[in-house]
Amino acid sequence: MAERAASGGTRVFLVIGVVVAALVVAGAYTLVGRRAEFRALADETAAAAVPTVTVIHPTGEQAAEELVLPSTLQAAVESPIYARTNGYLHSWTHDIGSHVGQGELLAEIDTPEVDQELAQARASRQQIAANLALAKSTAERWEALRQTDAVSDQEVDEKKSAYVQLQATLAAADANVQRLEQLESFKHIYAPFAGVITQRHVDVGTLINAGNGGAAQQLFHLAQTDPIRVFVQVPEASAPAIHPGLAASLELVQFPGQSFAGSVVRTSGSIDPATRTLLTEVDVPNHDGRLLPGGYAQVHVKVSAGSTRLQVPINTMLFRAEGVRVAVVDDKERVHLRPIEIGRDYGTSIEVLSGLSAADWVVLNPPDSLDENQLVHAQRSSPATTGAGK
Repeated sequence: MAERAASGGTRVFLVIGVVVAALVVAGAYTLVGRRAEFRALADETAAAAVPTVTVIHPTGEQAAEELVLPSTLQAAVESPIYARTNGYLHSWTHDIGSHVGQGELLAEIDTPEVDQELAQARASRQQIAANLALAKSTAERWEALRQTDAVSDQEVDEKKSAYVQLQATLAAADANVQRLEQLESFKHIYAPFAGVITQRHVDVGTLINAGNGGAAQQLFHLAQTDPIRVFVQVPEASAPAIHPGLAASLELVQFPGQSFAGSVVRTSGSIDPATRTLLTEVDVPNHDGRLLPGGYAQVHVKVSAGSTRLQVPINTMLFRAEGVRVAVVDDKERVHLRPIEIGRDYGTSIEVLSGLSAADWVVLNPPDSLDENQLVHAQRSSPATTGAGK
């Protein structure tokens, strides 16, 4: 009985030992599994903390670019025509729109006061000339009398002096007659150059006052419209490529689908500090007179870019306190914030003058929390397949 009881106790302890061992093994296995799960969760959390960004290469600009600049058409030469003498308008020979040649008569002015002054000046000159002839003969006679000691030297000198004075008086009278003759010649208004009459401000009987006393005193306005010229403000970045002889063309809304060829003839040679532009003149032939002064036109000028320039979408920029930055991802997928120099703004993209190379990977839509040397997952894309809106 005692042996059977001992054998039964041993089996109980053996079962208990097996159960305990099984529980220990099960507990150890559970701990190992949970630890692996915690490690996997930690790794997954760490991987999820690394942001994924889309990156692209900057695109290069074309070697030649076309500038499109607004302008206003102007006549090659234009001038208001004023009177140089007083009077009343007797007649005019050309109205607005008339083509006139250089030296062609435009109008005539009645100048009765100037005519009377000229007649008086001529009569006064004749009187002085007669007195001069008498003074000359008198001086010659007194010079002969001095040879016989009939008169004194003082008297001879007085006669000679009177003759010399009358010579000077006659010269002054001649100058006055010439002045009035020239003033009277201004009663005929001639065209100073060939062109078109664009304005006429007077009619027959209008009181004419000499000088340019304002628009009311302007008789005509004359413009030479062949060639037509335009002035444009070229941005400073393109100024080095502008030179005389550079081809240009005009486009006008009233002539859709047509362009008028011309060329750059001169520049101001300096940058305007207020606008940072170069004043440039473009001349366009206008033999048929289709281009009218005062009209609006767009000037197209093809210039060389001069150096390699890059463009990036507008949504690659980061605005930081230290300035504009773009995020660039290196080969180790680390972020570097690069300062850039911005050129022109094309709306959906910007021109980058410095700070980037064509091989750089630039982050699209970078989050504001992006920091220097931050690890990211870079997803490469093409500029053609990415949008510019952020």
